[in-house]
Amino acid sequence: MKEFRTQVAIVGAGPAGLLLGHILHLQGIESVILEHRSREYVEKRVRAGVIEFGIANLLEDVGAGGRMRREGLVHRGIEIRYDHSAHRIALSELADGRTYTVYGQQEVVKDLIALRLEQGAALYFEAEVSSIEDVTTNAPIVRASMDGEDVRVRADFVAGCDGSYGASHRTIPGEVLRRYERVYPFSWLGILAQAAPATEELIYGRHENGFVLYSMRSASISRLYLGVRPEDTLEQWSDDRIWDELTERLSTDERPEVNRGPILERGITAMRSVVIEPMRYGRLFLAGDAAHIVPPTGAKGMNLALADVRVLAEAFDAYYSKNDEVLLDAYSAKCLERVWRAEEFSNYMTQMLHPSEDDAFENGVQRARLRQATQNREAATVLSRNYVDLNSL
Repeated sequence: MKEFRTQVAIVGAGPAGLLLGHILHLQGIESVILEHRSREYVEKRVRAGVIEFGIANLLEDVGAGGRMRREGLVHRGIEIRYDHSAHRIALSELADGRTYTVYGQQEVVKDLIALRLEQGAALYFEAEVSSIEDVTTNAPIVRASMDGEDVRVRADFVAGCDGSYGASHRTIPGEVLRRYERVYPFSWLGILAQAAPATEELIYGRHENGFVLYSMRSASISRLYLGVRPEDTLEQWSDDRIWDELTERLSTDERPEVNRGPILERGITAMRSVVIEPMRYGRLFLAGDAAHIVPPTGAKGMNLALADVRVLAEAFDAYYSKNDEVLLDAYSAKCLERVWRAEEFSNYMTQMLHPSEDDAFENGVQRARLRQATQNREAATVLSRNYVDLNSL
């Protein structure tokens, strides 16, 4: 059996685990990162693409934002379409000049992996964690399998950054853990296409056929989504059907149709909201998707995860530099206040933009919300501040 000893064992090499390891390295705190997927998989895993103003600043401040600043697309507004009309919300004007940056989650992961390897810090792929033990003691243990060999990592603390299907949150006993969940009656069909964006800003749309989102990853790559039924399969959605439906749902009297091109990737994702409480149990700390899931309508998933890391890294620094556990003790409550706020905003955006098939009253309420969000300055200001920089407010 191979054995490691470290200060912080990090389970998961997504954005949260990698950023935590990077910041701990800057603070002189040793860590080991274990990831059950391959490096190739995590670097190609397409997820979020919107980075809030404060989170972009965080990445830059810790030396992980150089390529993001060079290649990311800085945006100052979004467009919302409904009833075949287009309405721009000037986010930056309403949010004290703050912007958001379009830069794919997989690019953030690539940048953080490169930094980790440059530092020579411990990062192991294809290391499947089977259990996390003794977290209520001063010496928790992470057990894993790597290259056919059992591995044991002894640490002062464990950071669970391994997502909603990982081992970390399952370590919390059932009598302690509280799980809050909402499953929405629709899914998203997402595509990545070799097609120049036909718009300079993100477009959210509510159409009688369903939700639509037009976003981008670069000057030549578009990222687009359609709201579909939960039971839909990819086989039901040919390329032509996808493009025709995107064009229909985005159409207005004045706007050109969508630029079409080869579809590079596609997938269907169920929409759900999840919150795990508490985010700390003994010396195990949850961060990112291990603790919370938000529907992507509000663009909060990766931002929430990296905001967790900002709080947790500060707490670890206080412990190791001053033997002060106050911030560790406050971690769960501090994060959950922000998490629930993000859940509320994501739920608001989701409920407003996905029409109901059989509830005419709900559809009327949605249209009223859309009119308020796009035509009332006070309502637009609240939406703008939450969209651009919720995790810093």
